[in-house]
Amino acid sequence: MTRQDALTDVRGLRVGHARVPGKGALSGTTVVLGPEGGVVAAVDVRGGGPGTRETDALDPRNLVQRIDAVVLTGGSAFGLDAASGVMAWLEERGRGVRVGAGPAQVVPVVPAACVFDLGRGGDWRARPDAATGRAAVEDAARSAEGAAVAEGCVGAGTGAVAGRLKGGVGSASVLLPSGVTVGALVVVNAAGSVLDPRTGVLFGEYGGGEPAVAPPASVHEAAQRRLAQVREANARPPLNTTLAVVATDAGLTRAQAQKLAGTAHDGLARAIRPVHLMTDGDTVFALATGREALDAEDPFAFNPLLAAGAEAVARAIVKAVRAATGVEGRDGGGTFPSYGDLYGPPSHTGNGRGGETDSPPA
Repeated sequence: MTRQDALTDVRGLRVGHARVPGKGALSGTTVVLGPEGGVVAAVDVRGGGPGTRETDALDPRNLVQRIDAVVLTGGSAFGLDAASGVMAWLEERGRGVRVGAGPAQVVPVVPAACVFDLGRGGDWRARPDAATGRAAVEDAARSAEGAAVAEGCVGAGTGAVAGRLKGGVGSASVLLPSGVTVGALVVVNAAGSVLDPRTGVLFGEYGGGEPAVAPPASVHEAAQRRLAQVREANARPPLNTTLAVVATDAGLTRAQAQKLAGTAHDGLARAIRPVHLMTDGDTVFALATGREALDAEDPFAFNPLLAAGAEAVARAIVKAVRAATGVEGRDGGGTFPSYGDLYGPPSHTGNGRGGETDSPPA
């Protein structure tokens, strides 16, 4: 199977997107769908203003052992209704926590988290609902195993911004020497900057294994002038939240999955500055399909996965920002140029390189 440098390199996981229809809409939903039988899952919330649903169910001390899907959505807290559509789709297929004798007597547990994108397309009420969630999970279910993941202004990244730049969805993966895969999918909607103001290099490209090449000084100076104009033109600063799903095909306990979610936040801190403030809702979900066994005799076998999770998140952020397309004064929702609008296409592979590593950075 061809590797995609994406979350779907973790076999069994599928990704689907749906966009809110209509004039004035700039929002959507992304669903990560697990295989039949579900996946071990955990979550780590670092932002001070999260919008979430069913995250308490993922606490290792609590009842639910496996879940079938995770929802990432726009629309702030209103958009969490998208999870209802995913629940209904799963229930129709008998997937969920069995609570009765009959095969249809299930309660799907669908953790969800949202980003703030209200009004970015001009219509404050244009936000995801249950129908958007159903459309996204159906999109995931139609995809083939190992399919490429659409990036940029899709799904939950449709209305996302990254500081003064347009944000979006990005995905990346790492193949470890052990044969274990670690992948990440990120919705970049940050008030913090992804861009080094001194050079124009994306923060996530530093330390990625290849030298980060700065744009020409004249290009960077022009980009900084344009961003200053954007700051003056937009009526309000962007509100925050970056969401991620980090996953592996290794067999993890729920406690190990929670540790993976926690260390994956290091990837956010490498690529976005600042993060985890009181108005952020930064949330990372971790999933484990259990197809590959860790070496039970090696107490340090888990360390490479933790390092790879942070690396995959940082690279996914870079890919999201590079794949995004700009929005110019859309119906009062603000102007957000893309990184490509300002700096052009990448002149080097940098952190967008292949997804294999011999020794992921700590």
